[in-house]
Amino acid sequence: MSVVIEGLNQWSFGPGSWLVIGLGIALAYIVFGIAGFGTALVAGPVLILFMPLSKIVPLLVLLDFVAAFGNLLPSRKDVARPELLRLLPCMAVGCTLGVIFLLNLKSDLLLLLMGLFISAYAIYSLWVKARPTQLAAGWAVPMGIVGGLFGALFGSGGFLYAIYLNSRLPKDPARATQSALISCSTVVRLSLFALAGVYAELPLLLLALCLLPAMALGLWIGRRLTMKLSREAFVRLVTWLVLASGVALIGRYLST
Repeated sequence: MSVVIEGLNQWSFGPGSWLVIGLGIALAYIVFGIAGFGTALVAGPVLILFMPLSKIVPLLVLLDFVAAFGNLLPSRKDVARPELLRLLPCMAVGCTLGVIFLLNLKSDLLLLLMGLFISAYAIYSLWVKARPTQLAAGWAVPMGIVGGLFGALFGSGGFLYAIYLNSRLPKDPARATQSALISCSTVVRLSLFALAGVYAELPLLLLALCLLPAMALGLWIGRRLTMKLSREAFVRLVTWLVLASGVALIGRYLST
């Protein structure tokens, strides 16, 4: 017990900080429970107030690892294996590049990039109404690489997988295949971060452990909201919040 307390004390979080972090994680996994991705888009702007992005992404990967497999198990029979096998190698290449960039770029530049990334994603989601009816299989290469890159660098590339899969598959197989892909992505990123020594820090592991209840609560709420509310309407509301967060991050970078 003394080791746990000592490890957590290294983060210097007060009660108010713990509350904000816990709420941010819970909201992020409500979104994950509904949409199947997006934890970093929601939790990132909150967590970056307390720790650098190079710690946030590995932290969320640990939590996503648990959450993604929980989402995958009920729907694994619907997974479209040909599409999964097209995307996996490209995703692995992108993840490798993303980890290299994440661990070597300056934190202030990452802050700006994250703000621009979040804002661009939100604007796309809100204003681009037309979606391609059918993407060619060759689109798996850029979508997989860039999705993996964004997943490792910013913690969320799932929306690119969703764009590709939703254009090629019915709703249920697309969602199941996306869950399988994100599960594989978390394994790849987890392995790369472990090899890079990121998880050698006890405080990071302890923080992830302490945030598991908030993650579980968010998933529980998210899965129940899918049965009572319009998924599209809820995700659209959250996307507006994500846009506000992205603009705030850009403003914070410009003010420093």
